[in-house]
Amino acid sequence: MVLLFGICKGKDYLLFLPVKIQFIGVIMIIDSLKSFERYLKYHPGFDKVGAFLKKNDLNALAPGKYDIDENNSWCTIWEGEANGLESLPKLEVHDSFVDIYILLEGDETIGYKDRAKCVGDTQAKYDEAEDVAYLEDEPEVFVSLSAGNMLFCFPKDAHAPLIGEGRIRKAVIKVRV
Repeated sequence: MVLLFGICKGKDYLLFLPVKIQFIGVIMIIDSLKSFERYLKYHPGFDKVGAFLKKNDLNALAPGKYDIDENNSWCTIWEGEANGLESLPKLEVHDSFVDIYILLEGDETIGYKDRAKCVGDTQAKYDEAEDVAYLEDEPEVFVSLSAGNMLFCFPKDAHAPLIGEGRIRKAVIKVRV
C-alpha cells in the first residue's frame, strides 16, 4: 500500500488529503523519471521508450513530436499554460495507448478516477483517430507533479491533465497497448 497526497476541491476550498492506494494489477504509476527502468516489465513497448529516454535529453528537445517506434510509440514535447482549478478539465480516457507524462518544468496537477467508476464512460463519444473520449465525471483524486516526476496513465485510468497555475513544459509519451 502506498500513501499519496491528493487534493480535494470544494466550491470555496482546497484541501490536501492523504490517499491510500492499494496496488491490484497495473494502475496509474507516479514516480521519478530516474526510476523508469523499474517499470520496463509492465509493457513490452516500454523497452524502446527507455532507450529513447537514455538517448535523448528531454529538456533539450524542441516542442513537437518525436517517433520512438513508428506508430506504436512516440514522444510529444508540449509547453503552455496550465488551467486553473476554476476551469477543471474533463477526464479523458484512451483505449489504445498508455500515456506517460514527464514533467520537465513547472508544476502540474492531474485528476484521476478509476474508469470503471465513471458513469459517463458508456455515453462518451470516443474519437478513434485520436484515441480519446472526454467524460463528464469529475476526478476523485488529484496528484501534483513537479519537474522530474513521471506519471503512467493506463486505459483504465480516467485522467484530467493540465491543472495548475503558470507555464508548464512536459513530455507526453504514447505507447500502444
